[in-house]
Amino acid sequence: MVRKAIQVAVITALVLLVLGILTAIYFNVYVSSLLVSDFFVRIAGTLFLVFLIVMLIRYVMLLVLALLYQIKNPPLTGELDHYPMVTMILPAHNEGPVIQSSIRGAMQMDYPNFEVLVVDDGSPDDTYTKALELVPEYGGRLQVMTQKNGGKSTALNNAIARAKGEYVLCTDADSKLEPQTLREAMKHFQDPSVAAVAGNVKIANRLNVLTKLQTLEYIQGLNLIRAAQAYIKRITVIPGPSGVFRKDVVVGLGGYLTDTFAEDCDLTLRLMLAGYRIKYEPRCVAWTEAPEQYHALFKQRYRWGRGILQAVMKHRMILISPRRDFLAWLMLWNMVWESIVMVLMDFCGILLFFLMFLGGGLSSLVFLWWVELTLLDVVAAVFCITAEKEDLNLVPYALLYRLFFIPYVDSMRFFATIDELFQVRMGWFTQQRMGRI
Repeated sequence: MVRKAIQVAVITALVLLVLGILTAIYFNVYVSSLLVSDFFVRIAGTLFLVFLIVMLIRYVMLLVLALLYQIKNPPLTGELDHYPMVTMILPAHNEGPVIQSSIRGAMQMDYPNFEVLVVDDGSPDDTYTKALELVPEYGGRLQVMTQKNGGKSTALNNAIARAKGEYVLCTDADSKLEPQTLREAMKHFQDPSVAAVAGNVKIANRLNVLTKLQTLEYIQGLNLIRAAQAYIKRITVIPGPSGVFRKDVVVGLGGYLTDTFAEDCDLTLRLMLAGYRIKYEPRCVAWTEAPEQYHALFKQRYRWGRGILQAVMKHRMILISPRRDFLAWLMLWNMVWESIVMVLMDFCGILLFFLMFLGGGLSSLVFLWWVELTLLDVVAAVFCITAEKEDLNLVPYALLYRLFFIPYVDSMRFFATIDELFQVRMGWFTQQRMGRI
């Protein structure tokens, strides 16, 4: 498997370098032939060239770091010397269609010493009742509590305060964990410097084009970045559906805070900036239900966009202090790049493409830029799908990924960025569950 990953990485690196060289030549020849009066076109062409070169470098670095992570971090083997108590926390609000499936999935852990604690966050539906129905089936291993609606962070904090375990696994009620998750995560905690383990999130409801594009996004985008960050020991987001923590460390940092809409990102950044080690374990798999309709995806990504910006801006002073922790500083600037610069460039690229298509100028150049990024997505998809032993039938969706999915998601993130800059009020959008898990 490692050999195959190396082959894919080498081919990917070569393709990226060749594409970069060809694009640079094309830009130089084309832009230099323009009239002096075409000042706007020259500036636009130069900006897109710079953006494309940075994207090439970013892709190559992510792939190389992810490959190095695979090579340098083989799966941990052997059995645990002892099995510390772990509390698995399931915060739930209006999760009636999926709560019982989530509880049953949690109860199937291949680990001898754990409890499951469900926190109903004032749901007006039957979430609390359905969770209670399973208490007789599992006895003392399952606890169900309810509270006045206070949000996910409050629910998590109340559960952590009540948890009996030395460690807590925080997941989502719309997710289902694979049985080996706890056992594989706890192997990392034999190292006393490790404070948390980030898991691997996959899409369960691969039912239509939209959810298959999200599946590709999770494999190619989120998990690739997490593996690359794990190699340099600076993970910035422990995913909500699969994260295991030392309870005393989380309590010492003040628990989950309520001042962002991305509580998992906020806690991860505080862990990282406090100097704690965070590991990534690809075998800690959580299957989650993705939005199946466009309006539901819009709400989710709008909240993610604003929440991540809120979490980063809380630590904006670090952005001007690289000497404190250079790698942490680099990761924060990378989040700024992904949340603002990439979104703005992609959004402007869409507008420029249509304007140039209508009025001439750089239309062929922008089209080339679009095609090249699509090819980057394809080769990255091949690498990531091969590395994660995923379905190769997802690769063709990479063609739609850049053409359709990225513009749609970036449009949501663009409006989220603008609204956050102007402090537009927002609430916590509730996502309707379909019960696919």
